[in-house]
Amino acid sequence: MVGLPIALLMLAPFLYMVATALLGEGDTLRRPHPQTFAAALAAAPFARFFLNSAILSVAAALGQVVTSTTAAYAFARLRFPGRDRLFVLYLAALMIPAVLLLVPRFLLISALGWVDTYQGLISTELVSVSGIFLLRQFFLAIPRDLEDAARLEGAGEWTVFRRVVLPLSGPAIGTLGVLALADQWKSFFWPLVATSSPDMQVLEVGIARLHGAYDLNWPYQMAAATTAVIPMVVLYFIAQKYFLRGIELTGPQ
Repeated sequence: MVGLPIALLMLAPFLYMVATALLGEGDTLRRPHPQTFAAALAAAPFARFFLNSAILSVAAALGQVVTSTTAAYAFARLRFPGRDRLFVLYLAALMIPAVLLLVPRFLLISALGWVDTYQGLISTELVSVSGIFLLRQFFLAIPRDLEDAARLEGAGEWTVFRRVVLPLSGPAIGTLGVLALADQWKSFFWPLVATSSPDMQVLEVGIARLHGAYDLNWPYQMAAATTAVIPMVVLYFIAQKYFLRGIELTGPQ
């Protein structure tokens, strides 16, 4: 019962957003207007915004899963000079505010000619330090006996990683995938800097653009925001079992 008030408190902003989206401009809740959603989405090219957000989210999430699994396995299982110091340097990167990296990242993609392209939008999002840390904690919990048994059968390091470690890491990898998708879906500052044309803008930037065009029309803005949240809500309900299991298994080792 203690969790119920907390849950209601967390849901309150979302419920307010949905309630406001159902209003007509200047109306009250006694006269809901479901057509506000269609009107808001027609006010800007939201189909393109959704597509761009989907491409960014899926590509970045897949990239982070690949880079995080390989780097985490190296930090958890391989022995090489300076491994622990290098891992500490990785963790130190988490202390750098992301906004400080916007200009260097933009200069990098500008030098490559990738401004306002999918390459520029996605390329700097393919590595996640927090994802590496998450999977490293999980890999440390996997019994070494399973890997040693595979090596006795003649398996190399890549085979052990691919045939033993990865199949056992489904919940943790699923957790990272969900977190990466959600993080990229709500990304705003980097897409705002890396893109300029409406054809390349993502959903969060498109909603901000709608705010500029309809500054006093709160139902339009809330309808667009509600529509943007729905895919993440659906994703969570589909993946919640794996997500909670992954969080449970990736505690400190």
